[in-house]
Amino acid sequence: MKIDVLSIFSDYLAPLELSLPGKARAKGLLDIAVHDLRAFTHDRHRTTDDTPYGGGAGMVMKPEPWGEAFAALEIAESDTIVFTTPSGDRFDQRKAEDLSARPRLVFACGRYEGIDQRVIEHAREIANVEEISLGDYVLNGGEVAALAIIEAVVRLIPGFMGNPESLVEESHSGDTAGLLEYPVYTKPPVWNGREVPAVLRSGDHGAIARWRHEQARRRTAERRPDLLAPSALADGTPIQRAVPGDAGELMTLQRACWVQEALANPGVHIPALHESLDDIRAWMGEWDTYVVRRAGRLVGAVRGRLEGPDRTAWDIGRIMVAPDLQGEGLGRALLEHIQDAAPAAATSYLLFTGAGSERNLRMYKKAGFRLRSDLATPPGAVVLSKPRRPNS
Repeated sequence: MKIDVLSIFSDYLAPLELSLPGKARAKGLLDIAVHDLRAFTHDRHRTTDDTPYGGGAGMVMKPEPWGEAFAALEIAESDTIVFTTPSGDRFDQRKAEDLSARPRLVFACGRYEGIDQRVIEHAREIANVEEISLGDYVLNGGEVAALAIIEAVVRLIPGFMGNPESLVEESHSGDTAGLLEYPVYTKPPVWNGREVPAVLRSGDHGAIARWRHEQARRRTAERRPDLLAPSALADGTPIQRAVPGDAGELMTLQRACWVQEALANPGVHIPALHESLDDIRAWMGEWDTYVVRRAGRLVGAVRGRLEGPDRTAWDIGRIMVAPDLQGEGLGRALLEHIQDAAPAAATSYLLFTGAGSERNLRMYKKAGFRLRSDLATPPGAVVLSKPRRPNS
């Protein structure tokens, strides 16, 4: 692979000479060249920026040096020019894998308020273009982003890593794509009173594989739930995390569902029927809430959060299905989803329902929940619980 980097601060790219990238260059696997954009200017001050048209703070990088640099590098249609910019597509492992298959990458490291847009338009006429952002924050320039992207990309080149199996087991990679990497341990077996998990010393490779996958899934659910693929109904409709804008529709759905509960439990006070829009917005900030939409309409929802003195009980609530869709299995799907969404700290599941809500009780008992007469309940309600299995 060949990589060129254009920057006005070429010293920023010195780390490319170090560690594995440097060794890859020595092996001939990688050809990296860093170019000073100022070399393509012609004034005494080697100017690469100017004030923006339309006014505003900051400076904008001029198009002329970039155009001359691209011409000097003899960029071909098969090459890819990467603009590192906070307004680009977010970089991830899938993008790293994609870029690692490209024959040549040319990184254009912007500074100040960015590069004149005409440079990007010109680049699209002569090569492939990728506008890439590391995340939702702003750096002083594109060099740090280019370094991160280059390291993520070149380590995927065949022959780059001494042990290619290590690539498969990393976060976001191989069979664990979408998951963070599981916890890792080495000798000694006991350190500072902390032991290596017994399963890792068991020699049972199947059990070890299962343990690692479960740990990866739990770590991802706890730290990066956004990485988990959304659950889906049988017809492919996704179950997605609720956003603040869903509050109004949740209020409408909630009232429709709990009118039915009120009819099944006459005389019982049902808080969900009396909540205001502000109440719903408030609890959405405290509960993990998921919704289902069909044809743009919010038709189902569920929520969960850790409760109890030791915060190990996953409290499941507000399982709601639009009245015209009840009986199609959506409630069961929501119940399964919210159990899967429980964080690693949860050791049990807990939920309440009306004592007269026979349909709900049948669904919960079929899902393994059992009545708990030993736990306090609001008037007219019953509480059910279910232990969380170690691998669930």
